[in-house]
Amino acid sequence: MSHTATTDTAAIESAVEFECDAIVESRDVVADDLLVLTLRHPDGLPLPEWAPGAHIDMDLTPEITRQYSLCGSPADRFAYRVGVLNAPDGRGGSRFVHENASRGSTMHVRGPRNHFPLVPSPRYVFIAGGVGITPILPMIAEANEAGSDWTLAYGGRSASSMGFTDELTAYGDRITLLPGDDISAMSAALDERLGTVRPDTLVYACGPEGLLTAVEARCAAWPAGALHVERFSPKVIDGAVDSEFEVELARTGITITVPADRSIFDTAQDNGVSVLGSCHEGICGTCETVVLSGEVDHRDSILNDEERASNETMMICVSRWKSGHLSIDL
Repeated sequence: MSHTATTDTAAIESAVEFECDAIVESRDVVADDLLVLTLRHPDGLPLPEWAPGAHIDMDLTPEITRQYSLCGSPADRFAYRVGVLNAPDGRGGSRFVHENASRGSTMHVRGPRNHFPLVPSPRYVFIAGGVGITPILPMIAEANEAGSDWTLAYGGRSASSMGFTDELTAYGDRITLLPGDDISAMSAALDERLGTVRPDTLVYACGPEGLLTAVEARCAAWPAGALHVERFSPKVIDGAVDSEFEVELARTGITITVPADRSIFDTAQDNGVSVLGSCHEGICGTCETVVLSGEVDHRDSILNDEERASNETMMICVSRWKSGHLSIDL
């Protein structure tokens, strides 16, 4: 994930995440291998507010936690809707949901959290591939409600693999559906939408890495902050070298030595420090921590270039020391 919103360090310092054993109210297969769950509070209470781009954690087993984008309506305070694509070659999370989430069962959820917020703009270009359509759905609804000009290019392996098309076709010709593995068709759609720099336009993209790389290449000449992407897998960091370093945990009052083969997150836990984390890949933002001093080697897939340069926060599950005395608010 990457985004352009300013980090709220006070929120990081004081946040206490909501969690509950949510009830699965409904389970619907909306496309090939795409399951949509509607979750409600076990006591019928309203759920925490959220905005387009937010996701929740689902603790599936003691060893498996996964993040799923909220794809319902933020106006519905009593339901969270998520889409889960069954990935046979994945790490087992999606398979667990497909096999175990039934009507009336419970799913432990935490959050919501948002590192992909929709920034107000007069014009948007939305691009989605596969299950990447899920965070885009509420964005489209909000942009439409605000009267913004917008378009969506949405691709998938086949027409039967593309979920939510009934909802989307209601928007008419603002939607371009690109079913099948026709790379040239998606490439042409990207060229048409991104080939000309538009200063009054924001680009939001979510999907497989190949699509996001193509979008990033076409937006290289766009103004800083115009492109917002969310990744479901970590971006590859070329040439990364790991070495041992020290980091001061200012709130705890200790300095720990982080080995070359361990993260700050893991080393803090090894030293009895309570830390909150989820993905351990730098894509969910759960472990975002305020940096008090020192320069960080940012390796996450969330912060944008401006946020990395500001050096205000870091994802301690993947990012490391670069120079100076590294001190973090932990």
